[in-house]
Amino acid sequence: MNTELTEAVNNSMENVNLQSLDPRKQELLEARFYGSRFQPLNITQQQDNSNLSAGSAERDDELIGVVHTPEKHARTPSERKRKRKATSEGTESNTPKSNRPEANGKKINEYFKQNQSPSRSANSQSAGTKSPSPQGMSYSYTAPSPSNHSNSDSIGYPPVPLYHCNKTIQTDLNLQQILVLENKSSSHIEQKDSKIDDLLRQNDELRRQLTAQQKLIEKHKENLQKCLNVNKSLLIEKSKLEKKTTRQKCMGDRLRLGQFVTQRQGATFVENWVDGWAFTDLMKQQERISSDREEIEKQRKLLTKKKPTPTVMKNSKHDAFLKPGGDKPMTLAEFYEQDEILKLRQASLKKEDADLQLELEKLERERNLHIRELKRIHNEDNSRFKEHPTLHDRYLLLCLLGKGGFSEVHKGFDLKEQRYVACKIHQLNREWKDDKKANYIKHALREYNIHKSLNHPRIVRLYDVFEIDNNSFCTVLEYCEGNDLDFYLKQNKSIPEKEARSIISQTVSALRYLNEIKPPVIHYDLKPGNILLGSGSVSGEIKITDFGLSKVMDDDNLTPDGMDLTSQGAGTYWYLPPECFVVGSNPPKISSKVDVWSVGVIFYQCLYGKKPFGHNLSQAAILEENTILKATEVEFPAKPQISTEAKGFIRQCLQYKKEHRPDVLLLAHQDYLRPAPLKSKGHRCRSTNLPALRLGTEHDNSVLDVDPREITDLHLQFHVLAEPRQLCMGQAPCSHVAVTNCLEVAQMDRRAPRQVP
Repeated sequence: MNTELTEAVNNSMENVNLQSLDPRKQELLEARFYGSRFQPLNITQQQDNSNLSAGSAERDDELIGVVHTPEKHARTPSERKRKRKATSEGTESNTPKSNRPEANGKKINEYFKQNQSPSRSANSQSAGTKSPSPQGMSYSYTAPSPSNHSNSDSIGYPPVPLYHCNKTIQTDLNLQQILVLENKSSSHIEQKDSKIDDLLRQNDELRRQLTAQQKLIEKHKENLQKCLNVNKSLLIEKSKLEKKTTRQKCMGDRLRLGQFVTQRQGATFVENWVDGWAFTDLMKQQERISSDREEIEKQRKLLTKKKPTPTVMKNSKHDAFLKPGGDKPMTLAEFYEQDEILKLRQASLKKEDADLQLELEKLERERNLHIRELKRIHNEDNSRFKEHPTLHDRYLLLCLLGKGGFSEVHKGFDLKEQRYVACKIHQLNREWKDDKKANYIKHALREYNIHKSLNHPRIVRLYDVFEIDNNSFCTVLEYCEGNDLDFYLKQNKSIPEKEARSIISQTVSALRYLNEIKPPVIHYDLKPGNILLGSGSVSGEIKITDFGLSKVMDDDNLTPDGMDLTSQGAGTYWYLPPECFVVGSNPPKISSKVDVWSVGVIFYQCLYGKKPFGHNLSQAAILEENTILKATEVEFPAKPQISTEAKGFIRQCLQYKKEHRPDVLLLAHQDYLRPAPLKSKGHRCRSTNLPALRLGTEHDNSVLDVDPREITDLHLQFHVLAEPRQLCMGQAPCSHVAVTNCLEVAQMDRRAPRQVP
């Protein structure tokens, strides 16, 4: 029976195309029919569309649990007969001993037809069609059944569980293409590995370069620190040498110009000024000139007495007798000769006295500067920053420039930016209460907040602010080589008009910038001491500074009349307008016209060497005598002579009523401040050749042939209106100034206006 079964299996194997079966199913069939006595079928040839690998076969073997048996040996036909034993060992001991008729068993071909999956049959017919998605994978397990037992009994093998595994893979690739892809993948992997190696080498190289650069940077830092140390030492050495030279000069000036001497007055000691030998010599020369002048006056009186009269001259001609021992009477020629000598001597003394007076004024100016330098040296010696400290690890202090009430200004050097700076150190009194300290800090921070945002070539820049300790902080400002305008005026007393005009023009340019920013700013403390000059024999470029009293005209505080003056009493009284001194129930209103008044006072002082109001008075006297409130009109000295345009400009700036006074934006358009090539060339008055007034709006360009200086005499009222008839000089637009009294304009000139072509 085994022989028949084997032949049937072989015949069925020949009839069935095993190449069309799945290798798993081939293994299942081998395990099912051959069991442990037969070697599994080896199918050496595979179709090109097979997608299975050795790994999947091994997985299937593990899943199914097939045990491969040793290779079977060839047996003779007599040995193929089935032998039954009473007791069976191995695999036959587990086989049930039941004999079933062979006619009831199924044919092997039927097993192949039932177990073959439709999808696999379709793949066997067309290898190129796609199978369902990989998710459509099904596994089936067939439990042992009586039919299976009967079949196994008929063959004589133990029952083996049968697993059916169906797996669909979506692919259009054949084996050759898979090999090509594997080669490409391996080449890509090799390329990636080589690229990774290159990147690693580059990374190592970059790390090496980074380490080298870090070492180089450290070396450069060390060299830079050495250079900074050398630079600091040189700057300190230079500063010490300058201090030594300054003190030597000051000691010489003490003997020449004078010094403060401590003297006892009662129970206290006071410092009194004692003039030096230069003043003593001048005083002696003046005394000599005075005595010579007195002597000349005596001689002239005597000469006048000896002047011969016509009667005496007539008698002297006919008188033959002379008094013995008497003086011979002076002739008329001798009298005039002696009188001429006395006049020449008197003129010489007058010239010498004038020269001595000029020398005395020069010495007085030098004495003022000398006193200023003595105070500076005294403050520098008592300063706690006299030993050249480095603040904020950046700013090296070199020397003291000046000292105010609660602040010191030192010349410093920025070690980072390599530039000179001015360090203003604010020092709070340790005995102050906390509220007073808070108020001072608030005031300083307010100044800083205003100043830090300003950027204009005519305004000193603010670079930095930092804290030094609990009671002091520092603001770093731009350093200007020259002195301030106040120092320049003390040296030269007055300035030529051309140079003074340049200073005022630059100042107005800075004020115009302050009024064009949002929100606008009023400087309020404009004076010669806050106008810094460039280095050189002439003033050159100027910069304004000190925004400690500045006012910000924000929308919350601004009204059509201006803003409230909350700090009445502060500022420098000589340079403040009358509206700042008005006392009433409500605070006075101020605007940018405050700075316009200050510009007029500074310009007057530059031209004439003195202030227009309260020149020799102190601030207390000005406040007590109401000097500024009485300054209704400005007077111009006869000398030095200045142009009519300059006087008109000063009159406009010093208008007593602020309604008559132009603001900064209008002042900036004045032809007097503009360069000659840019001055207006419009219609001019026939009588004075000055720019005529143009009255009109954008639809009315009429011109009145009127001298603009008559406007001051008629006291026209200027206001800001919604739709005014505009007033401007020449061609410069002035959109915010209007003439409201047309009757007074008609009084100036009743001629009909002529249209400008």
